[in-house]
Amino acid sequence: MTSELRALPPAQRTLPAMLQRQAALFGARPLLKVAGRQWAHRDAAAAAAVRAAALAQAGVVRGDRIAVMAGNCIEFIETFLGAGWLGAVVVPVNTASMGPQIEYVLSNSEAKLLVIGAGCVERLKMADLGRTGLREIWVVGDVGEVEAIVASRELPPGVRVSRYPEGVHGAESAQANPPAAVQPGDPLAILYTSGTTGPAKGVICPHAQYFWWGVNSAEVLGVGRDDVLCTTLPLFHINALNTFAQAALTGAQAVFELRFSASGFWPSMRANGATVVYLLGAMVPILLAPPEGEGERNHSVRIGLGPGVPPAAGQVFTARTGVTLLEGYGSTETNFAIATAPASPRGGVMGWLREGFEARVADEDDAPVPDGEAGELLLRADEPYAFASGYFNMPEKTVEAWRNLWFHTGDRVVRDADGAFRFVDRIKDAIRRRGENISSFEVEQVLASHPAVASCAVYPVQSELAEDEVMAALVAREGVRIDLTDLIEFCTSRLPYFAVPRYIDVLPDLPRTENGKVQKFKLRERGVGPQTWDGQPAKSGGRPESAI
Repeated sequence: MTSELRALPPAQRTLPAMLQRQAALFGARPLLKVAGRQWAHRDAAAAAAVRAAALAQAGVVRGDRIAVMAGNCIEFIETFLGAGWLGAVVVPVNTASMGPQIEYVLSNSEAKLLVIGAGCVERLKMADLGRTGLREIWVVGDVGEVEAIVASRELPPGVRVSRYPEGVHGAESAQANPPAAVQPGDPLAILYTSGTTGPAKGVICPHAQYFWWGVNSAEVLGVGRDDVLCTTLPLFHINALNTFAQAALTGAQAVFELRFSASGFWPSMRANGATVVYLLGAMVPILLAPPEGEGERNHSVRIGLGPGVPPAAGQVFTARTGVTLLEGYGSTETNFAIATAPASPRGGVMGWLREGFEARVADEDDAPVPDGEAGELLLRADEPYAFASGYFNMPEKTVEAWRNLWFHTGDRVVRDADGAFRFVDRIKDAIRRRGENISSFEVEQVLASHPAVASCAVYPVQSELAEDEVMAALVAREGVRIDLTDLIEFCTSRLPYFAVPRYIDVLPDLPRTENGKVQKFKLRERGVGPQTWDGQPAKSGGRPESAI
């Protein structure tokens, strides 16, 4: 199946072409289950056509941006497909985002319409939407909360609010729009990935990149038309959106659960008849924490994608569950360029370079380094538009990342003599926690806005699980005491939950270079000490409530 997909001409590498192809090939075969709703493959194109008509009626035209802030639900998928059908661009918003992040994404993307779940509406009170240019809000669920915000004049005048409009599926419906003549390089989505030394960057993902994400992932996992792909990951990430692409291209079924639950994971896999699962690094140690149980073997799952899973945990997971976990590498800007396979000669590596890509391990001048020596991973693709086309409204950052015709990943790796790539660490100042990329810059901006904080630095420290914990070093304003409990409450109302620091040190000053730049490597080396405030007191044995 994947060899046939690779042979499709560029004109077939767009979302409308994918939906029309799957309707013709797979028809009544089951495609989708999410939040109690189900589709056959032929329903996807019909739903996209109807949703495109509703978007057009709201004044959305080709190239307009549509923000979506909702959990895993049919409305998210409808909006994504409808926008692609119309030639508009979807901007997923992390459901954990708070007011400042929502305002930034809406403003930077210049979104005209926001589709938002009722449970996220309260966050709009903390965003100055008057700065964003937003014209309309569709609420998935009860619109009462939004109406209350409007009544209190917390939304700018002229912003229309209504319930998410339902449509009648059917390709022949008068409510359906014909597909736009989109090209493979036209933008399909703008996915915001955390900035490392600045604000988050909107990655412009063209239609063909989405196509190749589906092809490459299905190829790595061996997805076929009889597979059931089940994910608990959120649709606002490329991982889950890619799961839909895999199913659409191969005739498989995709099941989207509402959220990850350690106790509910295996019962969910059994109930759905899952054969392929999608995990992040920290999820595997969590699943292994309870004692071994019969439910871990009583399922149909044959394989899983588990990037970032610690090798030892991956081995135990396979032994306990019978599920083969594959490693791999692909950022939002790139594609599934490096991966292991069930028959790989060894583990503990990201994998080997895949067909259609080039990789270089380079020094600071982009010159290749010998095998066995660490350097930055640079990537590029053979096929046009298989990678992102840049950062939205950030031409300087685009040129910097794609300089010398290579995408600079910011990750330090080693290429071994057998061609395997091993991850060493991140060159960029980013933190990965709970499966989320966190911008230290954004956390620092919030901490620095607290009236008791004179200066701060945010950096990763090792977690008990895979990935990182967030740690902050603070310097108090002269003569002021920092109430750490108050500070965390301050952060909680302004940051996603996963970005709120767990560990805090209050220091007389931060280590700096001669020109005043904070030396974060010294703070990372210092790490968590007996004086460190821990936001999980049960593990720390206590915590101070304030410090100077």
